[in-house]
Amino acid sequence: MGSVKSNAANAAGGPRASRTRGRRAKTLARYAGKPILLLLQYVGRRPLAHAFVLLGIVAAVGCSLASQFAIRNLIDALPHGRAHPAGVIAAFVVIVVLLFADNLFWRVSGWISVRTFVAVTGDVRRQLFGYVTGHSSTYFSEVRPGMLASRVSATANAVFSIENTVAWVALPPLLSVLGAIAILGWVNVWMALCLLLISVCMAAVLFWLAGKGSSKHMRFASDAASVDGELVDVIGNMATVRMFVATQRESARLDAFLSGEMASRQTSLRYLEKLRLLHAAATALLSAGLLGWVLWLWTQGRATTGDVVLVSSLGFAILHGTRDLAVALVDVTQHVSRLAEAAQTLLVPREMDEAIGAPALQIRDANIDFENVTFAYPGRRPVLDHFSLHIDSGQRVGLVGPSGAGKTTILALLQRTFDPPRASGAVAISGQRLADVSLASLRDAIAVVPQDISLFNRTLLENIRYGKPDASEVEVLRACERANCLDLIRSLPDGLETVVGERGARLSGGQRQRIAIARAFLKDAPILLLDEATSALDSESEAAIQHALDRLMTGRTVVAIAHRLSTLRNFDRIVVIQHGRLVDDGTPGELSKRAGIYRDVLLRRERRAGAGVFD
Repeated sequence: MGSVKSNAANAAGGPRASRTRGRRAKTLARYAGKPILLLLQYVGRRPLAHAFVLLGIVAAVGCSLASQFAIRNLIDALPHGRAHPAGVIAAFVVIVVLLFADNLFWRVSGWISVRTFVAVTGDVRRQLFGYVTGHSSTYFSEVRPGMLASRVSATANAVFSIENTVAWVALPPLLSVLGAIAILGWVNVWMALCLLLISVCMAAVLFWLAGKGSSKHMRFASDAASVDGELVDVIGNMATVRMFVATQRESARLDAFLSGEMASRQTSLRYLEKLRLLHAAATALLSAGLLGWVLWLWTQGRATTGDVVLVSSLGFAILHGTRDLAVALVDVTQHVSRLAEAAQTLLVPREMDEAIGAPALQIRDANIDFENVTFAYPGRRPVLDHFSLHIDSGQRVGLVGPSGAGKTTILALLQRTFDPPRASGAVAISGQRLADVSLASLRDAIAVVPQDISLFNRTLLENIRYGKPDASEVEVLRACERANCLDLIRSLPDGLETVVGERGARLSGGQRQRIAIARAFLKDAPILLLDEATSALDSESEAAIQHALDRLMTGRTVVAIAHRLSTLRNFDRIVVIQHGRLVDDGTPGELSKRAGIYRDVLLRRERRAGAGVFD
């Protein structure tokens, strides 16, 4: 334990990978509020596959339009077909070939898109998860986990929906309309130019109107995410809900969220229907005018029968195409609004981030220094006020003081959960400022046993291995033995393969505590932080766990917060903190003889014990 193990750094891919991830995170943050650019950067990761999908769609639409022109040639060849069948046969063969090619190109592009679009959603989830996990604890305390999970999924789903809608709903009618206009130019140039001008104006108006409705779509996306977050919050606290007979109360609360979400959804959908109604009226008038124009040309002998059929079919293609395009555009607008809303929540700038290419923490000796640190949480008074403390390597130091004195903040700063401002002091390990080293190497050097143990809904083996994923089962069992939880493992039907439930709900508090100690043994970090690790346990469990903690503390630098002073009896030092300042420091024996907070607490405990009241 003379130096920090490099397993976390190696797992993270080393300094070069760390620099790459840092640059990607900073680049990703720039896309907050820029959903189209965010989408394009994911498309740009797979340019070849997206190009093949695009080419397939263009080719399929081209074949479809060409087949209509081939039908026009067939109709014009029919009057002379009996005398000259070669023209009819040639037109028939061209139509058949185009029909087969049309279907082939659709299927090829569809096959490629299945893999490509799904892979993009994986990219989105993977990168957003990596970005979100780099946020500070303040961010996670202000945003509900259910809402975060919902927005990560919503962003990926929005990207998938946009790609699918553009590829299969928006792009084909757009290409059809443009191709139809080009073919109409073969019949009459002025007809094509007028149609092009009207289509561009109509598309611009629809796009402008669709953009004006984006706030309605974003409101719906926000309300939907709030409902998801509320559901997760209530379900995650179902034991408390039942304890206080609050099922009806929570149902009423959820109804209020659902009513707001349904109202915003109806507003969003009604706006889309208004756009579709406007477009339907415009395209119906346009198609009628187009058909009347070509019939007038036919009466004057300036258009053939095939031309009339061609213009009629192309007119209907334009009618249906622009209608589908309008529907697709407003749908895409809605999906883009959802993407923008989710991205704005997830891609907020990180409050605390490591420098790109930050070096790994090198531990020569595991000493700790707080150098004149002043720290305050946002909008609150300073918790630490010019706080200084030096802890030698291998020392066991207990933190004592009233609630709100700053004890928990000291552990948080040591883990770099927060950073003190540059001008307000520094926290250092082995002479290196924590703000200047990589977070992975820092956290690899520290093991934590908290009061509230957090376990994953996975097997005991996976939970214990969490700090050392490559540990063998023999190493895990050895750690369990040292943590006094081997009997627990053997008592379970599935042993280490037992699934512990949500947050370890299938284990008692003492059992979860021993699993956390076993996890810390396996991690084998040079610095150990104990945050009231035995305060919530009964006396029997506390004694067993205290023995395990004594083994765990051997040879490590230990900083502990203890509610029960008896757990600090064998510590080297007790540091007394009040109002964010160090007010006393000494061995347990020295402080018990010196007037102050520590001795006052001891005297109160003795009086309670004399009265038959025990902690």
